[in-house]
Amino acid sequence: MASLLSVQKATSVWKCGNVTDWRRAAVIVHSREYSSRKTSSSEYLHESLVPSMHYQKSLPRLPIPKLEDTIKRYLAAQKPLLDEHHFRTTEKIALDFQNGVGKQLHEELVAQDKNNKHTSYISGPWFDMYLSARDSVVLNFNPFMSFNPDPKQDYNGQLVRSTNMVCSAVRFMKTLRAGLLEPEVFHLNPAKSDTDRFKKLIRWVPSSLSWYGAFMVNAYPLDMSQYFRLFNSTRIPKRGRDELFTEQEGRHLLVMRKGNIYVFDIVDRDGNLVKPAEIQSHLKFILSDSAEAAYPLGVLTSENRDVWAGLRDKLIAAGNAENLRLVDSALFCLCLDDESMRDHIHISHNMLHGDGCNRWYDKSFSIIVTKDGQAAINFEHSWGDGVAVLRFQNEIFKDTTERPLVHPDSQPAAVDSASAVRKLHFNLDAELQGGIKKAKENFDSAVSKLAIDAMQFHRGGKEQLKKSKLSPDAVAQLAFQMGFLRQYGHTVATYESCSTAAFRHGRTETIRPATVHTKRCSHAFVFQPDKHNVEQLRGMLNDCSKYHGQLTKEAAMGQGFDRHLFALRYLASSKGHALHDVYTDPAYAAINHNILSTSTLTSPAVSLGGFAPVVPDGFGVGYGVHDNWIGCNVSSYPARNVHEFLQCVHKSLEDIFSVVEGKPLS
Repeated sequence: MASLLSVQKATSVWKCGNVTDWRRAAVIVHSREYSSRKTSSSEYLHESLVPSMHYQKSLPRLPIPKLEDTIKRYLAAQKPLLDEHHFRTTEKIALDFQNGVGKQLHEELVAQDKNNKHTSYISGPWFDMYLSARDSVVLNFNPFMSFNPDPKQDYNGQLVRSTNMVCSAVRFMKTLRAGLLEPEVFHLNPAKSDTDRFKKLIRWVPSSLSWYGAFMVNAYPLDMSQYFRLFNSTRIPKRGRDELFTEQEGRHLLVMRKGNIYVFDIVDRDGNLVKPAEIQSHLKFILSDSAEAAYPLGVLTSENRDVWAGLRDKLIAAGNAENLRLVDSALFCLCLDDESMRDHIHISHNMLHGDGCNRWYDKSFSIIVTKDGQAAINFEHSWGDGVAVLRFQNEIFKDTTERPLVHPDSQPAAVDSASAVRKLHFNLDAELQGGIKKAKENFDSAVSKLAIDAMQFHRGGKEQLKKSKLSPDAVAQLAFQMGFLRQYGHTVATYESCSTAAFRHGRTETIRPATVHTKRCSHAFVFQPDKHNVEQLRGMLNDCSKYHGQLTKEAAMGQGFDRHLFALRYLASSKGHALHDVYTDPAYAAINHNILSTSTLTSPAVSLGGFAPVVPDGFGVGYGVHDNWIGCNVSSYPARNVHEFLQCVHKSLEDIFSVVEGKPLS
């Protein structure tokens, strides 16, 4: 199950502070500005000199690692998790796989990949894995990323902010579909590549060669193949395996409030944005509706996928097909919540799961705006890795804060919103009503077990660590290892995702932060601080940082072991072959039972992000290493104590920074 959550961790930013080559391109820096021509038109965000998909055809292909390298990396990751006896057993099994069945499967995978040059070896199996999962998408898959407040306080009202976000979302959609959205490019030397001069040149280079032109000036275009699924898309429940539905003709917005479902057009027949004052009027009309849904249909999207598939079939049989089509084909979903948020913890719970009634979790993404104007994106994960969602979120935040189309003193248009807004009514028999009631009970039971807590460490951050020649991400990950060891006394399987968007149809690769180096260092800091002087402890920090940097570079280059082993297993299963012992070895199950599931995210648009643990006895660790502070937003179920874990992480960071500053541990 742990591997199913990779996308929740895929919105990674640049993790290794001292990487100096093109491998950095594989991990996306989301906080940069996009250089392009500003447009006077209210229809577009900007007008890129280079077509949005100009680089797509020439992106390099995701490499399949050598099998011997995969096995070597797999065993290195197992080393800190196993005692000597169990490690020898696992080593013997893995080498037998490498020299036997694995070799044959690898050759078949390579041959299959050569026959499918339009995509990557992981893309199909990864889609299949997500869509075949039967667990609820709530908590198990959908993450959230909350927006920072608008710096202009009076623009944070629910109606004004919602209207501006809807308008900016349409502008993004139109910019993307017109090919005017600035391509996603990682610039190692922006003075050369992020210039109008270079863009005017590269736009004339054929798409089949354009990547190489960018490469010549140290710019690395990233895969944008997932972007088309942002809008008019929904995950449709089907028995056994869901389907992704996209219908780009849809011009309407899906709005949810008090469990009710509304639709109205936000794009006119000519493809233009409906007047912002009219959108504002329609949303005001919806906010004035005091009726609560007796049977909130959206809660069905939180059900087990097979259960939901069966109930959806019954909905269609009851005459609701057209309404469901309107839901599925809507540009996106806007959830207007009636609650005001008390604090960051309340925001996390509300944006991650809410009450289940005012969401349609299957939409590609939903913008949630609370009564006090707190906003977030909750997104369904099967269609992509969050790369497109974060780009969308950054652009929407920039556009709504710099070029808002409605203002606190704007008057809604005097239009007949009662006619323009359609409130969807569904035919629900007793069985469907019972299904909704049962879904709500299941939802409440699941989310009641989830605890979330947050921590901020203000003694230092990225700037100080980089000056000390330590990878900020390595230090954060070491603090998690140290914190867990302090709390529970042992080292456990840990997952950190890394984007492989530098490759065509790249998805993610796993960084394995629990290493022999972090284990040795953690034991020294936690159990033997008096047996090591500051220089020795500092040397251990350096070793951890250096090795973590190596793992990050390898993952970004598609040279981890997780995706390769997954693809080989998928291939064996698809051919009906019995699984080799490497996959039935308890050590393989243990390393994929990711007790520490982690994801980093920093962006000027994002306040915090979060997700649930991927296993019942795990932690879901969202974190960001900022210039002068480090923040964590962590979730757990009753098997773990999240508050105590964060106390231990904070203590670990205190100890690490003491050593960085040359002070002995007290």
